[in-house]
Amino acid sequence: MNHLSPCTHLPTLSLRAPAKINWFLKIIRKRDDGYHDIQSVMQCINLYDELSFEHADTIELISDMDIPPEDNIVYRAAFCLKKHTSYHKGARITLIKNIPHGAGLGGGSSDAASTLQGLNRLWGLKLNNVELLAIAATIGSDVPFFLAGPCSLVEGRGEKLSPITMNSSAVLLLVKPSVSVSTAEVYASFDQGVKKLTKKPIDIKLLVQVFTAQDLNLYGRLPNNDLEQIVSARYPVIKEIKTQLLDSGAIISAMTGSGSAVYGLFHDRKHAEKSADAMKSYWCRVVDTLI
Repeated sequence: MNHLSPCTHLPTLSLRAPAKINWFLKIIRKRDDGYHDIQSVMQCINLYDELSFEHADTIELISDMDIPPEDNIVYRAAFCLKKHTSYHKGARITLIKNIPHGAGLGGGSSDAASTLQGLNRLWGLKLNNVELLAIAATIGSDVPFFLAGPCSLVEGRGEKLSPITMNSSAVLLLVKPSVSVSTAEVYASFDQGVKKLTKKPIDIKLLVQVFTAQDLNLYGRLPNNDLEQIVSARYPVIKEIKTQLLDSGAIISAMTGSGSAVYGLFHDRKHAEKSADAMKSYWCRVVDTLI
């Protein structure tokens, strides 16, 4: 889900790419292709990266990230779309990062999804969402979700999406310690330590009950994040932040994705902001879920 600037059919285009949280994350199995089958509920939040697009002869990426542009997932997404459609020119893409890297908030995947949507419009390709989803799945496991948000049950390796209707927003406090986590390394550690047993899939009926009842106290019945224990063992600060959030009044607290960001769910913004004041030594943001 993306928020377009008012002028989307002119020679320039601006998009905001939202972050996401995982309400839970179950790792079902490692697949033969090296990816993992998962089950998760992801929801977008109002923390955004900003992208702008304008016509150019080649694909150019301007950002303040300390990596070569060609290694950025935004560049890869643009290149994949150009190759898929045989588009003859390019675009100059400017990326302003506000979503922390290595936090499990999906910033890179969201940027890639916004790039597909933005260039589809800028270049006048007129690809439908099914076609964009197919391209997105080749770029990264979380990229399809951001074309289908704001809230979905995500299965397979991320390409199977079942939208969930939410009637009200939730208030979260995001807290990220100074450590950044490599998703690939966390999954590798999970594979080394996991018992070779087939995991029981989640109870879909329970999920429907939790997310449709709009009773925040029911969120404590959600499954856990299977990667949290591994990351917490490596970085004890994750557990410390969780404890602080719960002690300050959070209904639940959990790590999102492969970390290192942790969120606390609060009844209202006032209590979330009070908790944020007590945790200023970390990167903190009070955010709302998108519906």
